[in-house]
Amino acid sequence: MLEEVPALSYGDPDNRNMLIQGDNLEALKALIPFYAGQVKCIYIDPPYNTRSAFSHYDDNLEHSIWLSMMYPRLELLRELLSEDGSIWVSIDDNEAHYLKVMMDEVFGRGNFVANVLWQKRTSPDARIQLGGAHDHIMVYAKSAEKVVFRKLTISPEQAKNFKNPDDDPRGPWASADFTAQGWRPNQMYKLRSPSGHEFEPPPGRCWGNVESEYKRLLHEGRMWFGKDGTARPRVKNYLSETEGISSWSWWTNSEVGHNQEAKKEINVLFGADDAFDTPKPERLLSRVFEIATDNGDLILDSFLGSGTTAAVAHKMNRRYIGIEMGDHAQTHCQTRLCKVVDGEQGGISKAVDWQGGGGFRFCKLGEPVFDAYGKLNHDIKFAALAAHIWYAETKTPLAKSADSPLLGMYDGTAYYLLYNGILGDRRPQGGNVLTSRVLAELPGLGDHAGPVTIYGESCRLGPSRLAEHNITFKQIPYDVKAL
Repeated sequence: MLEEVPALSYGDPDNRNMLIQGDNLEALKALIPFYAGQVKCIYIDPPYNTRSAFSHYDDNLEHSIWLSMMYPRLELLRELLSEDGSIWVSIDDNEAHYLKVMMDEVFGRGNFVANVLWQKRTSPDARIQLGGAHDHIMVYAKSAEKVVFRKLTISPEQAKNFKNPDDDPRGPWASADFTAQGWRPNQMYKLRSPSGHEFEPPPGRCWGNVESEYKRLLHEGRMWFGKDGTARPRVKNYLSETEGISSWSWWTNSEVGHNQEAKKEINVLFGADDAFDTPKPERLLSRVFEIATDNGDLILDSFLGSGTTAAVAHKMNRRYIGIEMGDHAQTHCQTRLCKVVDGEQGGISKAVDWQGGGGFRFCKLGEPVFDAYGKLNHDIKFAALAAHIWYAETKTPLAKSADSPLLGMYDGTAYYLLYNGILGDRRPQGGNVLTSRVLAELPGLGDHAGPVTIYGESCRLGPSRLAEHNITFKQIPYDVKAL
């Protein structure tokens, strides 16, 4: 169960952002009943297992231990991901290929999208004969058929590639090849340019579209044959009509930043003596979120580190959940997000015109549903158990506040929970035990004709009475299953 720490929350209290301090495995388990299938984008930057020791992370795990650490967390992250969502995992060469195999198993090999290469350095390391210049970002979809990636906004530098040498009234344009790979019978025609030159597709290729579409483009002045009209045809793409450009899997440091840039950002925030060891530049996370999310989408980072993911998500008007263990959840992440809310101007702030605002809730892990021995925790509150049971039964998050024994209806079945005196009386006859009087008081039962599942401490009704009302009774704690 997650419990808010109001003294560490900050900004607008009416926000839906969350910073969680605690072990990320337990935090992910606590999030499942409330957020399963709702996260649009997951970005994580787990320890790289580089056999080095960082002041904020133990990054010296044995290979098998590292894999064992990652696997259950990836399984939980998959449950939290929406059907049209994606997960992006930063990693270096030490574990990248093992991570790829593991993610193939968890997410399905057919849901692999790309291995993005981020050029993290600005120059070679003279101490190494063949120095690594890049990190990997493994990208997987929850469902390759449903995920949608957005085009990147054209930068001022890219806009310079659009010219208007023929004074086209539509404005600047850039030309693209009007051929395609392969052989398609209806795209193998001979075409004629306005200057009378005839062209056929080059060997091994066909034209980029059928002849009727070529004639339409030609009629509208959207074809280009070079300044003298004799060059092989190309199609014009106008700056005014361009929605953006598709990203490819090679991200240069000039586009999305590098290690030195990230270090400078973090030094400004925390000072050189208390900076995080391996931060990512804000521009890198901005690129991920521009491709994978829209305004208001939910982003999750369960290895929050110095808080970059949450800071960038906040500035880009995305919702977020960040998880970090240890004291630096407060000293780094909470401190950084307070500065973001106050309008700090580092990183991408000027690029996105960030002026401050919003807020976040700071939470810690409360009592778990099950204790260390796998038994139901006697101190668990009604709302936490209700969310747990609802998800265990329906595999969907509990959408409403759990303040009634009627948890909701799902697929024709009504689900009830009798626990912790929800009906106002802790005595057996007062609500935790299914009796005739309790049955009569259950809200909505009289209007429901379908099956009913009731969780309670015990049942005083016989089998015939339960069958009469189409009730399946499940006893707490024995019938409460772990997720």
